[in-house]
Amino acid sequence: MSGPIPARDQRLLCTRSGSVCANPKCRKELVIALTKEGDRESTVAEMAHIKGEKPTAPRYDPNMTDPQRNAYSNLIFLCRACHKEIDDQPKKYTVEILHEMKKNHEEWVKETLRSNIINVTFAELEVITKYLNSNQIEADESYTLIPPKEKIQKNELSQLTERLITMGLTQVKYVAKFIENFPDIEFGTRLRNGFISEYEKIRGEQGLKGDDLFDELVQFASGGSGNGKLRAAGLSVLVYLFEKCEVFEK
Repeated sequence: MSGPIPARDQRLLCTRSGSVCANPKCRKELVIALTKEGDRESTVAEMAHIKGEKPTAPRYDPNMTDPQRNAYSNLIFLCRACHKEIDDQPKKYTVEILHEMKKNHEEWVKETLRSNIINVTFAELEVITKYLNSNQIEADESYTLIPPKEKIQKNELSQLTERLITMGLTQVKYVAKFIENFPDIEFGTRLRNGFISEYEKIRGEQGLKGDDLFDELVQFASGGSGNGKLRAAGLSVLVYLFEKCEVFEK
C-alpha cells in the first residue's frame, strides 16, 4: 500500500481500531509494545483501502478523488494476511461488507473497553501509570477544573463517549488509591503533567477535538496496546484525570 494518507487519519484509524485487525475472524493485535528499554514499538498493521487506491486495485472507484481515497472513511486497519485475502477476493469482500466490518469492529472495540473496565487490577494500572509517567514536563497552571458532566457538554462528546466516561468513573477511587499509595510522592504530579502535555500536543498539532480527541487520549493512556484489559486500565486512568485535572477545557 502506498499513497499520501494524512497523518491525522492514520492515527485516527489506529486509535478507533484499538490497534487490532478489523477482520472479526482474526483480531490480531497489530501494535507490539516495547519489550526492552531502548526498543521501539512495532506496528505490523496495514491501512488498507476499501475502494482501491489505483485503477488496477480491487474495488477501485474512478469517481473518487485522491484525497477521498486516502481519507479515514475509505481505510480499514488490517493485518497483512487479512489485507491480502480481502484484496484477492473482492467479490466476497465488497465495499458494503468492508464498511460494515469496519463499523462493527469499532463498536466491538468500544464494547470491549466497557466489558473489561470492571476487571482492571493494580497490575494493569501499574503498567499504564509507568508508561504515562515517562518523559513528563511541567503543566500549565492556568486551567480551571470543570465537573465531568459540564466537560462532556462543553466538548460536545457523544453519548457513547459519555457512557465510557461513566464506566471509567467506577474505577476512579481505585486509580486514586493506587497513585496515593505509590512510594514516590511526586508520582501523581508527574503523571498529571505528562498527560496534560500529551493532551496539548494532540489538540495543537493534530487539531483533534471531541470524540476524536478522547479516542486518541485512550490510545495514549493504554500505551497503544490492543490488549482489552490494558486498554480498560488506560481508560480508567484517563477518566480519573478527566475528572480530577484540567484536560479538555481552559
